[in-house]
Amino acid sequence: QVQLVESGGGLVQAGGSLRLSCAASGRTFSIYGMGWFRQAPGKEREFVASITLSGGRTDYGDSVKGRFTSSRDNAKNTMYLQMNSLKPEDTAVYYCASTTAYGLGYRDNEYSYWGQGTQVTVSS
Repeated sequence: QVQLVESGGGLVQAGGSLRLSCAASGRTFSIYGMGWFRQAPGKEREFVASITLSGGRTDYGDSVKGRFTSSRDNAKNTMYLQMNSLKPEDTAVYYCASTTAYGLGYRDNEYSYWGQGTQVTVSS
């Protein structure tokens, strides 16, 4: 089993920044790719970012490209999401997830383990 815990969410004004963290524990050796998803009230879960095991490859959803950056510190078993130039439409619960697959993952069914989520609210 892998446990994932997100932190760093909160309330921020439009144009501001937040950094989310995702700490992994348990069978961390089984974690390869990791990703971030978000879900706003009344909407489907949306892909935000994906990062490979080494951190050498990343990709982002169209709505966050150029504003969000994903990174990971494998020595600390932690993944990060730096969110800049936040917009009210970024308001959502943000989830991190892990997979045993190599490469980037864009669909939630590609991920095996999920965190409980952290709320991000961007005020206008």
